Amino acid sequence: EGALPTVVAGLVDTPVIGVPVSSGYGHAGNGEAALAGMLQSCTVLSVVNIDAGFVAGAQATLIARAIDDARD
Repeated sequence: EGALPTVVAGLVDTPVIGVPVSSGYGHAGNGEAALAGMLQSCTVLSVVNIDAGFVAGAQATLIARAIDDARD
């Protein structure tokens, strides 16, 4: 629960945004276990709130815009 963004962030050299979701299996805790796992990551990882896919998209847009501005 919440381990995939941590693993991916450790393997790639690009920004990774973790989006915990409220559905899950086992002791999901409405996404709280996934959120806690992502927040305690040792890798550089951006995490948004539970079920906040729209916010993650907005954050990705800001990151892409900053990269584009840096290239100019």
